[in-house]
Order: sequence, then structure tokens, then C-alpha cells
Amino acid sequence: MTTSLNRRQLIQLGTFGLGAMSASASASIARAQGFTHGVASGEPSQNSILLWTRFVGDGDIKLTVEMSKNAAFEGANIIGEVTASPSRDHIAKFVATDLLENHWYFFRFIAPDGAISAIGRTRTLPQGPTAKFNIGVFGCSNMPFGYFNAYAHAATRQDLDLTIHTGDYLYEYPVGTYPSEKQALAGRVIDPGHEIVQLADYRLRYAAYRSDPDLQRIHQLYPMISMWDDHEFTNDAHMTGAQNHQPKTEGDWNVCKRVAEQVYREWMPVQDRADADPLWSAYQIGDLATLFMTESRIGGRDEPADLAAALQGQENLQKALESFRDTTWQDPARQMLGFAQETWLSNSMRQSRAAGTKWQVWGQQCVMGELRLPQDAVNWLASDAPAFAKSRIAIGALASQVGLPINLDSWDGYPMARERALTGAQEADADLIVLSGDSHNGWAFNLETSNGAVGVEFGGHSVTSPGLESYLSGTDPQTMARAVQDTNGQLQWCDTSNRGYMTVSLTPDKAISTWHFLDTIRSKSTALKGSESRTVLHGQRSLMA
Repeated sequence: MTTSLNRRQLIQLGTFGLGAMSASASASIARAQGFTHGVASGEPSQNSILLWTRFVGDGDIKLTVEMSKNAAFEGANIIGEVTASPSRDHIAKFVATDLLENHWYFFRFIAPDGAISAIGRTRTLPQGPTAKFNIGVFGCSNMPFGYFNAYAHAATRQDLDLTIHTGDYLYEYPVGTYPSEKQALAGRVIDPGHEIVQLADYRLRYAAYRSDPDLQRIHQLYPMISMWDDHEFTNDAHMTGAQNHQPKTEGDWNVCKRVAEQVYREWMPVQDRADADPLWSAYQIGDLATLFMTESRIGGRDEPADLAAALQGQENLQKALESFRDTTWQDPARQMLGFAQETWLSNSMRQSRAAGTKWQVWGQQCVMGELRLPQDAVNWLASDAPAFAKSRIAIGALASQVGLPINLDSWDGYPMARERALTGAQEADADLIVLSGDSHNGWAFNLETSNGAVGVEFGGHSVTSPGLESYLSGTDPQTMARAVQDTNGQLQWCDTSNRGYMTVSLTPDKAISTWHFLDTIRSKSTALKGSESRTVLHGQRSLMA
């Protein structure tokens, strides 16, 4: 039995203001006392859920945690106490246990002075036979580029059971970099104004993002399972460094990683982790699906291969590209997940199938399908495009001719690691669905190895971060999408021009991914300009034509 949310309960849950956050408002929230950033929940199981809030007071403040099966809190139970401490940026997290499976719950926190937090709604996962489960998938939410209308739209729905964030929940850049001052939307203020490097910087940036009413609302209404990508650390992060990390001025990379992970675990509805604990996790959704969440940035990923460095000073570019393809690019030692995580994933998929679970859903960060640049791309740049962009596209087109991909920071940059991971799914006889983010565009792939079909990938587009259309503005996005699809055999559909989010609906017979396209991100609106869906039937491991 489940508890649904009716209109009266929605009203009781309340709504947040929808206006733009001014600089003064953002600063005042950072200094505010009491409950400051709403509530959130995450990492559900059949009988437990993590609850989150933030309460600013003088010193450690002990909060009471209440849960109820109704939004009016009739017959509510006090389930425990938790401390909001300055040492953890006043964050309080509590794991509620001994809950009923497949139930909706309401929760709130109460301070010693009687102040009451916003009321949150959350749910436990089903156990046993499960007829349907709907997941909202979000990624790449850069606050200054526009409004989080994707979160706002999802929050109006009544059919979601869970949300997943595939990463790039926030961005590290200083004001005026990404986006530029010209691109940035007035009123979408981030703190601090400089790039985030220190502990206080990361905390301020999360506080700025979590001040957004639409982000607060989605956290208030649905449990979230999340994993960072690179920008929660810095651009193109990997195990030993990052493109946007300068050790001479920004310190030791290992220290930076620890700081970024600490603040992520403070501000997100996720459990704390000891150094020896794995970064990956799995969630069982009845007999319908096992959701595997992996980490592909700081735990096991080798530094991305550098094509530009391989070509530097080479007179024969064709020969240099072929050499790079046959050596560095296909080096089997290069890792995306790391051996331990790779082994866990393969074994866990095998166990999931042996238990009779219908779908094996792999939530992760980067696009897995193969993507090469169409030869026509050299004509897609605007006439006033900078020289470096023209050079990069020209080299990309040349690389495509010898079978090299567009983006070496995605799974395309680690082809042997991808082959191992997909072969593991194949050997487990998995009905594999891969969920990805990172690219800012929407994708639907049939995934294959040299031994045939493995499963499908649903790649989510971004909440606000710009896609390919912003860099290749010299052509119509539909023309671009068709050319990309024609160039890449595994790719069944793509969208290169819209912002929004993805819904994945699972039933025993089929899985349907729907990409929701927001009408705009430059003003407050939940209007959609359209949607697109793709379906895979259970046992087919390829998308329906």
C-alpha cells in the first residue's frame, strides 16, 4: 500500500517564492539564522531514507525529527534527534529506519525554540512484484545560465517516484567565466565571485545554489540519488588532477578532492563516507530493477588522453592520428572506473539477474555511446568563430576519418574500459539501461560490443548548461542532429538544442525514456516546447525502431 499526495496535501507542503534571487537576498540567506535551505531526502531503501536540513544557530543545535504518513502530521512520530553543527556548515542529516516498504512519508525538523522546518515528502522503495516505477533524471545545472525550470516542471508532477542527479549539480567557475558576463542571466547570483578552491568557497557556492526555490522544491518533494561529475570538483577531474586545477596556485590535488567531497556530502542528501568505503552503490526497486550508481571521476579514472599533445609538431597529421588511435587511445590499461569498481559492477549485475530482477539500470556520468564528428561539421561554425574553434573542429573532422571520437573525456576516450564494462553486462545476461549526463544534449543509443547488442543508453540533456548548438551556431540544430546521427551507427536519436530533463518509466515489459524540452530558461516558466520518447522492450536490448 502506498500513500499518494492529493491537492490538499500539496497546499500543506507549501510553495517557495518564484522570483529571481538578488545579490542582497543571497547574502542575507548566507547570514540567516534558523532553517535556511529547506529540506531534502535521499538514498532510499525498502525500510530507510536519509533526511536533510540546515539550521543555523549559535553552536551545536539539537533538532527533533518527526515523520508522518500525512502532510498534516496527524499521528506523527518523533523518530529521533540530530545535531546541526557549525563544524558541518550547520547541516543536519538523519537516517530514518524501520519504515514500511513502498510508502510515501512526510517529515520535518523542529528546533529547540519551536521553529519548524519546511515539510518534506519522501518514499521508500518497493519490495517484491513491482508494476511500475518512474524516475526523473537531471544533470548539468549551471545557475547563472538560466532558471532551473526543469526542476520546477518536475515538481508539478504527480507521477515520479524518485529523482537521479547524474552530476554537475553546480559549477566551480568565477563570475563572468562560464557563463560570460554577456551570457549570464541577471539576478542569478553565485557566491563567492571567484573560483571555488577552499572549504569556505565550496560551502558558499552550495549555499547559493540551494537558495534557488525550484531546486529546494524538487528536493522537498522527491528523494534523490546522486553522484558528482567533474564540476563538483573542477573541470575534467580525474584521479590525479584536473584540467582546471593548478597545483602551484590552488594547492595539492588530494587536499582539493577531500575538501570538495566533504562539502558535497554536507550539502547533498547522501551519507558520509569513511576513506575505506566504496564510492559506488546499488538500490533495489522491487523485482523490477536494480539501480547501480557508479563514480567515474576521482576514484579510478586515468587522465584523459591528450590528442592535441600527440599532434603537436607532427607534419603528417594522418599518420600521427593513426598512431594515437592504435596506441594511447586503445591502451587496455587505461581505466574509467578502476578495477575494483569494474569488478563490483559486473558481479552485481550477475547477482541482479540471478535474483530474477527485470532491468539492470546503470546510473553514471558520461556518455557511453560512440560519437564521431561528422565531416560537415567544418561548415557549422559561425563566420566569426575564433581561430581555436575552427582549428579544433578541423582536427576533429580529421580524427573522425580514422575512427577517433569527438570527446576523449567521455567513455569514448576509454574504449577498452568501455568494452570491459559492457562485456561484463553481456556475460551477466543483463537487460542493461545506461543513464548518463555530462554532455548537455539528449541521446538515445543502442550499445554494442564486438559480440553484439548489450543494451541501451538514455543520455539526459542539461537543466541549463549550453549544448552543441552554442558552439556550432552556423547551422540549424536539426541539420546538425541528423548529421551526427548519420555518422554514428549506435546513435538512434539525438537533440542538440534544448534544455530540460528526462523521465524513465520502468515496467516489467518495457522501459520508456522521455526527454522534456523546456520552452525557455531565460525567464521563469514551466511551459514545455515539446518532448521525445524512445522505448526498449524487455529482453530486446535494442531500442524499438
